[in-house]
Amino acid sequence: MTPATADFGRRIDAHRPELLAHCYRMLGSLHDAEDLVQETCLRAWRARDRYDGTKASLRTWLYRIATNACLTALDGRARRPLPSGLAAPSEDPAAPLVRGEVAWLQPLPDALLGTDPGAAVRGSLRLAFVAAVQHLSARGRAALILRDVLEFSAAETAGILDMTVPAVNSALQRARDRLRTAGVPEDDLAEPPEREVRARIDRFVEAFERADVTAIKELLTRDVLLEMPPMTNWFLGRDHYGAFMDWVFSRCTDWRTLRTSANGQPAFAAYRRADEGGYRLHTLQVLTVTTTGISRNTVFQDAEVFAAFALPQRLP
Repeated sequence: MTPATADFGRRIDAHRPELLAHCYRMLGSLHDAEDLVQETCLRAWRARDRYDGTKASLRTWLYRIATNACLTALDGRARRPLPSGLAAPSEDPAAPLVRGEVAWLQPLPDALLGTDPGAAVRGSLRLAFVAAVQHLSARGRAALILRDVLEFSAAETAGILDMTVPAVNSALQRARDRLRTAGVPEDDLAEPPEREVRARIDRFVEAFERADVTAIKELLTRDVLLEMPPMTNWFLGRDHYGAFMDWVFSRCTDWRTLRTSANGQPAFAAYRRADEGGYRLHTLQVLTVTTTGISRNTVFQDAEVFAAFALPQRLP
């Protein structure tokens, strides 16, 4: 391997974290996104002799490869939803939980993104945003992400997607209209001061470990949303949230937690007391914190998700 070839490989690798975020936004699956980033880098490496830096930057060239790989992967594939995108909220928190046999939207571990990508990028990775983007067509999704999130020009986006500029602008407008219809609450995109976020999460986790439903409810917004893929049940409002947690804590009141972060949002793994001693991994919970309280909790109970976050199965 020549020094120039090795340098080209290093330049490709430097873009892996942002390509992973891009493929994740497109696909809603960490596993699939990692596969397509690997495919993108391999294609770029094999085509390195054909790369012309006078026509496009390396970053734009890589995004062209990655985006088209995502479009191929999405062909004929159903969108990855969250429970709140499938049906109306459940009215009875005591009703049996129902498992949905669909490919659910997965969370993205922040640890895979390297250095802090900044508030704007983190906002575009929030679960609420990625879930809303899943309502778009594949090309509409790509146009919106490339233009509004990554801020490529209309001409650059047209080159990446092999479309004309008017076609890109039309696809972008349709995507924006569809996204507004799907609804991404403004609070979901607003970031309170970091110290305020930490304080709310500290209080929430402490209340959770104490199984203190009253203290938990005090930290929630009035229209808080709780969903729990792979279960299709989901709840809207502080009272429904509290009633469901009363049911959860009636089964176990002894919990431990591990802090982490996902999709640019605070998160924690919840461990419940095991009959044989110690604590067994139960869920990964991703929280949306707004200036008025915690407005959303997406709770994952999936072995693939646990593995992606490298969560220990047990705590002593």
